[in-house]
Amino acid sequence: MSNLHGIERAPEERVNWKTSFPFFLVHALVLLSFWTGVTKTAVVIFLVLFWGRMFFITGGYHRYFAHRSYKTNRAFQFILAFGGGMAAQKGALWWASHHRNHHRYSDTPLDLHSPQKGFWWSHVGWILCDKNNAWNEDDVRDFGKYPELRFLTKHDWIPPWTAGVASYLIGGWSGLVFGFLGSTVLLWHCTFFVNSLAHVLGRRRYATTDTSRNSAFIAFFTMGEGWHNNHHYYQASTRQGFYWWEFDVTYYILKTLSWVGIVRDIKEPPARVKSAARIRDGQFDMGMFKAHWAKAGAALSNVRANARTQATPEDLAHDPELAGRREQLEELISAQRSALNEHIQNALAHAEELGRLSRRQERQLGPVD
Repeated sequence: MSNLHGIERAPEERVNWKTSFPFFLVHALVLLSFWTGVTKTAVVIFLVLFWGRMFFITGGYHRYFAHRSYKTNRAFQFILAFGGGMAAQKGALWWASHHRNHHRYSDTPLDLHSPQKGFWWSHVGWILCDKNNAWNEDDVRDFGKYPELRFLTKHDWIPPWTAGVASYLIGGWSGLVFGFLGSTVLLWHCTFFVNSLAHVLGRRRYATTDTSRNSAFIAFFTMGEGWHNNHHYYQASTRQGFYWWEFDVTYYILKTLSWVGIVRDIKEPPARVKSAARIRDGQFDMGMFKAHWAKAGAALSNVRANARTQATPEDLAHDPELAGRREQLEELISAQRSALNEHIQNALAHAEELGRLSRRQERQLGPVD
């Protein structure tokens, strides 16, 4: 099978259609809205659950549990974990563990949901295979020490079922089907767009080692998560919309909560960081270069594979000279490609090391606004 992307998926990264049946069933059940109707109460439930749970994912699961970009008390920490759990995206520890892994290996073969393995894979395929069901406790030892978080991650069905039952009690079947299930499906895909679409749609301000982009369209539906290139460039920041015109509703809510003492130590990008590593200033865009190089390598492999299939063993047997010349050319191409690839990888490694040293120097000097 030809690899149409920069990184080929492993055999264990195939979708398990049997265990994924509930995921597709939820999508189908939303169509029951044509029979239940859509009441005003169901619409209110839909809006409250969509935007409310979106905040718990963006402000809780992502910016708090995955990146620790601010601090809060243990009670509100539990609220963030339970609220995020209502989004039916598994528990906070599972979510944070996998997201930290994504940033550690972003757009490499070890990345859990790199778009370099295909748009479908990065959007939803990676959660529908058996490989990513478990989570690494060592990745989240900071939060794994809290028994209530471990409980919610182990019993991740409790929060969404609580939201579903409440929706039915408040709005009846319409509240359950349209209000809860409908908002859940939309919430899923808007969240997944950050993993998929935000790596292929939008603009790149900063040169990062991945393919992240900034998109106002995605930022609107995800309360600020669409400024993805900003985030990959400076992950420690609570604020992902670095400039006033980059609306970041999640940040606005967290900032408001800080005024009443619920959250504290909110981190913002310093001026020194915001003005550095800009592509428009001539910074080498390593992330996009690596992505294009990987796709070029995959395309060359596909061409060679197709060429082999076009010439049958019988044809080569009748013309030994042709077979010999072809084998020599393949060996020459392979050797030159390996040498060039080694040279490129060495250059990229030196560039990455230089980038790390520059960022370390900036941290040592301290932020200057």
